[in-house]
Amino acid sequence: MKVTQAQVLAWRLRQQSLAPRTTASAEELVARLAGVQAQVPSAAELALSIRQKKPRPDAVQQALAARSLIRTWAMRGTLHLLPAGEMPEYLALLGAARTWEKPSWQRGFGVGPRQMAALGEAVDEILDGQVLTRQELTDAVVARSGLDGLGEQLSSGWSAVLKPLAWTGRLCQGPPRGQNVTFTSPRSWVPGWRGVPDPEEAAPAVISAYLGAHGPATPAAFDAWLLRGATRKAVLSGWFEALGDRLTEVEVEGAGGAFVLSEDAGALARTEPSREVRLLAGFDQYVLGPGTADTRLIAAGRRKAVSRTGGWISPVVVHDGRVAGVWEFTEESVAVTLFAEHGEVPRAGLEAEAAHLALCTGRERSLVVRNG
Repeated sequence: MKVTQAQVLAWRLRQQSLAPRTTASAEELVARLAGVQAQVPSAAELALSIRQKKPRPDAVQQALAARSLIRTWAMRGTLHLLPAGEMPEYLALLGAARTWEKPSWQRGFGVGPRQMAALGEAVDEILDGQVLTRQELTDAVVARSGLDGLGEQLSSGWSAVLKPLAWTGRLCQGPPRGQNVTFTSPRSWVPGWRGVPDPEEAAPAVISAYLGAHGPATPAAFDAWLLRGATRKAVLSGWFEALGDRLTEVEVEGAGGAFVLSEDAGALARTEPSREVRLLAGFDQYVLGPGTADTRLIAAGRRKAVSRTGGWISPVVVHDGRVAGVWEFTEESVAVTLFAEHGEVPRAGLEAEAAHLALCTGRERSLVVRNG
């Protein structure tokens, strides 16, 4: 099966409810996008409301309160919103790499495998039926024999030792308490919690979700999105091979080795290139799915404008499916900087997007456009 890159990008826009927009709920969108990065909660909220015809600014908070969405460390070790019912499958694949057992991880964070095992058991007991702040959790852990030296690691804003606990189903975030985040056990917090399944059992669901939003994609692209390439290659190949004829291989302008769900192949082949303009939130899945190194989406010379220092992913302008610029809110405006080499971006499309952002945020701002 052969398609053009323009078809691929237009198909992803549709699959991710960007063109056209949708009436789907926040929970449905998070599932459709294979999770939504939520390091910055406001960016996650905007990423979802941008996709809705009639945005509901409180939708994420209501879903978190109802426990239909869960906030926890997931893909690439970053905080994500995940559907409560599908979270175990994502955790299974993240934990399969056992990154915390690698010598480099142990040297970097000063915690050996025995301590991590003991920490996991302690957190299991401490958080069962409890919702604790980071400090409360730290105090309870260091009071345990043999774990008293972990106070610094547990208090660290990088949260390195907490991520494996999330991936093994021992910990997730609870409701905030004032300015403090809280942690609790999925066992007592997530409705119908069924534990973390075997990776081989979980892989078809996660790969299908990813390809449904971000395909066609190679196994390597999937693994880069999942955990920055940490999965053993034989394991990764086995996951894809197990899907058999549920996948169709796609050649995109001469490059093979990418896959799409077979059920989506016909729709992809019929897709026409997009001329839509969209203003996307920071850390948007449209960018994070294929990754900022994908030059078919972001010109190589513009990667630093999108992927900035400190892991910050800029809000982007999308036109013809490609990243055509970046934008930001100022006090009074939606300030757009277009990449001159992309070519003309219709002013009417930008104006319409600024108006939609006003619906999302409840505040109108003027549009300011410049070339950069």
